[in-house]
Amino acid sequence: MQGQQTTVFSAVLGSLQYGYSLGVINAPQKVIEQHYGRSLGVLPEEPLLLSENGTGTEKQEVHPSVVMYWSLSVSIFSIGGVVSSFLVGFVGDLRGRVKGMLMVNVLAVIAGLLMVLAKMWKPHVMVIAGRCVMGFYCGEVSSYVYREIAPMAYRGSLGTLHQLAIVTGILLSQVLGLEFLLGNDYYWPLLLGLSGAPAILQSLLLPLCPESPRYLYIKRGMVEEAKNSLRRLKGEYDPSADLEEMRREKEEVEKEAQVSIAVLVRSSLYRQQLFVALMMHLSQQLSGINAIFYYSTAIFEKAGVTQPVYATIGVGVLNTVFTMVSVALVDRAGRRTLTLIGLGGMCICAVAMTVGLVYLRVYSWMSYVSMSAIFLFVCFFEIGPGPIPWFIVAELFSQGPRPAAIALAGCTNWTSNFIIGMTFPYIEALCGSYVFILFAVLLFGFTVFTYLRVPETKGKTFEEIAAVFKKGKKPGTRKTGTETGTGTGTGTSTELEQLKSDSQA
Repeated sequence: MQGQQTTVFSAVLGSLQYGYSLGVINAPQKVIEQHYGRSLGVLPEEPLLLSENGTGTEKQEVHPSVVMYWSLSVSIFSIGGVVSSFLVGFVGDLRGRVKGMLMVNVLAVIAGLLMVLAKMWKPHVMVIAGRCVMGFYCGEVSSYVYREIAPMAYRGSLGTLHQLAIVTGILLSQVLGLEFLLGNDYYWPLLLGLSGAPAILQSLLLPLCPESPRYLYIKRGMVEEAKNSLRRLKGEYDPSADLEEMRREKEEVEKEAQVSIAVLVRSSLYRQQLFVALMMHLSQQLSGINAIFYYSTAIFEKAGVTQPVYATIGVGVLNTVFTMVSVALVDRAGRRTLTLIGLGGMCICAVAMTVGLVYLRVYSWMSYVSMSAIFLFVCFFEIGPGPIPWFIVAELFSQGPRPAAIALAGCTNWTSNFIIGMTFPYIEALCGSYVFILFAVLLFGFTVFTYLRVPETKGKTFEEIAAVFKKGKKPGTRKTGTETGTGTGTGTSTELEQLKSDSQA
């Protein structure tokens, strides 16, 4: 059991690092923009004084070139993730899970060094390069370890643990980003560079972790080594049941041919599942949540909050608390139910946020409406739309198409993350106080889509889920045994012939 705790903690460090990298760019925005401006020659060499609220000199006009490089600094993290989303698990399959993670940790250390040394050259170039490399690292290590060490009954909860570690990383970055800690003119490179620190700790712990039993048994066919790894993970016990589960999984892998990304996209057999998977990831990113994570300090300042940095930390605390709530609920209430509640609540909050911002100058108390709406927006996100898309893809697809589906979903997630990070400052400048109405419309559409098209996957086999898509029944209903069949999840002969014809098209 101690081996399992060490392994889970090591995996958590990768997710913590991802969350830290997401949130760290928020609080020191004004300070870093001043360094960009001086490096680009559009600001004087003397640093501008920060205002009392710690967000920068008020009414200070930001040069368009600084806005562009800042937006790129925020969003380039996602470009690295887009590239590595197609390589998820490649190094792990090649060298093993433990050695693979040790190898990719080198990237995180390089990224941290680029950012911590940002003042030694052109800060905008160093930060952009560092965040791009960090994004590549985070996209490669995203959470595949959880799926391999989690018991069947707790895969939803351990999948949500990935999101809990992310939001904890975001909160840690917000606290360290306070001006009297590291979010100031002197220490901001260290604040950014610390995003590589979890990789160093993880590298020290990984040699103490056993290799993934599933990798050893299913990928390498090493039965005895898998048995020893299980005992290192769980202590002295009879591993027969776990080995039998892996044997059946290995048989399914061997029966079902691996489906490439090109075949998956063209195949009508998996089209509905793929559409649902991609829409789930789009709903996560186009909900506007990363606009809150990346730019919450500026949003709170606009909403009339006198201490926006502390309000941002409040968002991080709620973020963490409600992710814990999701961990407790996801294997009880179900994926579809929590996603519907989350998206619907976020839609209402986006409307309330807009009303508060529009009428702020008329009624001073509207600042409380805006702030409350932002807090609730984050709470609803963490109930369902935040954690669930990360693991529901694996539940929608059987062994053959699953790696390709996860790669496409990851690419969609990172690409939409980039679009929001890059364009939000410009959209906000264009729409002003009405900017969150755009997200409200999108959220309403995603809520309707989830109700009509997304099935409940909790406690269901691949056969039952496939039958929901094939028969077109209401997503929330469960199929009977006669409707779902008792196959292995590889499809009927007609379906296999359809897949072959699609791959040859």
